[in-house]
Amino acid sequence: MRVPKQLRDGHTEDAVVREIEDENGNVITVDFGSDAADMSVDVVDETVIVVMDNRQFQFDLPAGATEVSANNGILTISE
Repeated sequence: MRVPKQLRDGHTEDAVVREIEDENGNVITVDFGSDAADMSVDVVDETVIVVMDNRQFQFDLPAGATEVSANNGILTISE
């Protein structure tokens, strides 16, 4: 599983993006900080929609992803 281009290049200027790979699979985390604590995420077909504060963006669900969640300003994409 790879970090989507939109998360690498466009919407994470103030965020920390991490890729974790272990024997249980891959996890991508994007920490938007405490200002994004009210972030919500929805998956429609193969598109992930993220809404926080006055911003909204979307990106394609990475191949192999089985779960997308948001909690306390951290977006998590798991395999």
